[in-house]
Amino acid sequence: MLNTSNNNTRKMIVIHGGHFSSLEGFYEEISKVLMKDTDWKVGTLDGFNDILYGGFGIFESHEEIEILWEESEKSRKDLGLIATKEFYENKIRKGKPFNIELVRQKLKDLTEGKGQTLFEILVEIIESHRNIILKLD
Repeated sequence: MLNTSNNNTRKMIVIHGGHFSSLEGFYEEISKVLMKDTDWKVGTLDGFNDILYGGFGIFESHEEIEILWEESEKSRKDLGLIATKEFYENKIRKGKPFNIELVRQKLKDLTEGKGQTLFEILVEIIESHRNIILKLD
């Protein structure tokens, strides 16, 4: 949920890892937390990245925010190797519009220990926004 504590006017947003155990569940949690009072729901990694730019949902563009990801170790496991492998395998099964060769390479990298898990991808997306501070709890 959203806590609007003012630590240096920075808005605090809490993601509760205990509320979900899959990528779809993460999207539902994020939609509830960040897209409150809108009819738009997060459903892709690109969509998640887009809402972090702000300007709609609960915060303004470039507003300073802090995201506290509670039970992040649970999320790290839930969105780890197995879930990521299934994520890529589903994309390969669906085919177009996905770049199947790229997805196969990402799956290969993952199984060889060189690729990122879904959790690591989500953390990287959050940390790519300079106005957002992420704290894993």
